[in-house]
Amino acid sequence: MSILKRAKTWEISESEGESDAETKPSIKCIAFTDQDDDNNETATADSPTDSLEQDNKDYNTDCRSTAKTEPSDTLVAPRPARSGTVSPGRKRRTKEEIEADRQRVEERKEAREKLKRARAEEKEERREEQQRRKEAAERLKSLRPENCLKCLTVCIDPALLQHDGSDVLLGTLSAVEWRSSIETQELPHSITWTRDLPPEEDSSGPLEEEQVLLVLGLTDFMGMVVSVKQTLHGNGEESAVESFFKLLSECLNRDAKMVVTVLVMGSNANSWTGTWDVHELSQRSQLGMEDLDIEEILVFLQLYRNITVVFLDSWQDVTDHVCAVTKALSKRPYKLLTERCELPFCVDGSWASGVRVERDGAGLGEVWSRQITQLNRVSPAVASTLTTAYPSPQILLQAYSSLESEEEKRGLLAGLLVKTGGKERRIGPEISARVYRSLTAQNPQLVLD
Repeated sequence: MSILKRAKTWEISESEGESDAETKPSIKCIAFTDQDDDNNETATADSPTDSLEQDNKDYNTDCRSTAKTEPSDTLVAPRPARSGTVSPGRKRRTKEEIEADRQRVEERKEAREKLKRARAEEKEERREEQQRRKEAAERLKSLRPENCLKCLTVCIDPALLQHDGSDVLLGTLSAVEWRSSIETQELPHSITWTRDLPPEEDSSGPLEEEQVLLVLGLTDFMGMVVSVKQTLHGNGEESAVESFFKLLSECLNRDAKMVVTVLVMGSNANSWTGTWDVHELSQRSQLGMEDLDIEEILVFLQLYRNITVVFLDSWQDVTDHVCAVTKALSKRPYKLLTERCELPFCVDGSWASGVRVERDGAGLGEVWSRQITQLNRVSPAVASTLTTAYPSPQILLQAYSSLESEEEKRGLLAGLLVKTGGKERRIGPEISARVYRSLTAQNPQLVLD
C-alpha cells in the first residue's frame, strides 16, 4: 500500500567546480513527489495516520530550515491552480461593454416606467370619461319634466289673494306638491315662474321664466280697452290714462322677451262675445264701444304687443290654466335639448335606417319601393304594386319612352290594382301623374302636387 512520503531535496554539490560556485549561487530544487519507495521505511498497516502526520512535520521542518539558510537560492515548484482562478479562455469585459449593458438596463427600465405611466394615464382617462358620462346622465335625468317640476316655483302677487276664490289656486298647488311663493311682482295682479339652475352652472340666483299671467276682472279689462282705444286714436301715442295697459307697456319696453297672457274673469266669458251683465253693458254703451271695437283692440294687443287675451269663468279655470303653463315650462328644457340636434326631425327607428344593397343587387328593389313611398300620399301598398309591375326605374322610364303623348305617359300607372285589406282599388291618375313628373321633370323647384 502506497503512503504519501516526504518530498526529497536535491542539492548541487560544491565539489563539482569552484568556478561554477563563484559565478553561480547554489540552487536548491524542492520537488513534490508521490511515489512508492520499497527501499525506504515502510509504514505499518496498523498506524497509517501517524506515519502521515510524521512525514508532514518533517517536511515543514525542512522547508523552514531551507528558507532560513538560503532564501534566494531555492526554487519551489509551482502548485496546482485553484478552482477559483479565471479561465484563460474567458475574456474580460471592457468599459464600453459595461457602459452599453448599463445603458440597455436603463432603457428597459425607462420603457417599463413609460408603459406604467401610459397605463395609469389610460386608466385615469377612462375614469374621467365614466365620470363625464355619469354627470351627463344625471344632467339629462334632471331635465325630465317630472324632475323639472321640482325646480319650478310659482310666484303669486299678494293682490290676487284679495279676490274671492283665490284659495282654489293655493289649494291646488299644495295638493300637487308644487312649490309656490307669495311675492310682490313687478306687474300687479300677475303670476310668474322661477327655475332653480343646477349647481354646476354659474348663476347669481334662480332663472326667471318669460311667461307672465296677468289676472284681471272685467272692470279692469274694460279700463285697459279704453286705454288701448285712446292710444289707437292718438296716432299711436300711448295714453296717459292710468291702466294696466300702461304698466304692461312699461314692462315690455324694459324686457322685450316677456310673453304676457291676460286672463279675464267674468260671468260666462268664454269669448269677448259672451253674455255681459247689465252694469258691463251700460259701461260699454257709455264708452261708445261696440263688438267691432273690442275685436280691433284684441288684434292690436296680439300683433303689436304680443299680448294674448283669454276669457275665463272662475278661479278654477285660472287654476287649470296656471297648471297647464307650469307643466309646459317643465317640458321646455328637454325640448330645447332635443332641438339642438343638427336634424331634429330625424328620429331613431328601423324605418329611419337605410337599405343594405349587396354586390349581387339584392336590396335594390326595396330602395326603389322606398323612393316611391317618399312621394306625398303614396302608401307602401301602392309602392309595392308599382315596383312589382316595374321592378326598376329604368324599366319604368323605358315604358314612358315607348308612349307618344304626354297624356298617355301621365296615365300609365293609373290602371294598376292595389290590394289593401281584402279590397282592390286603382292607383288613379293623380298618383300616376305625380310619379311621372318626379321621374321626368327637369325643374328642381317643381311642385309635384
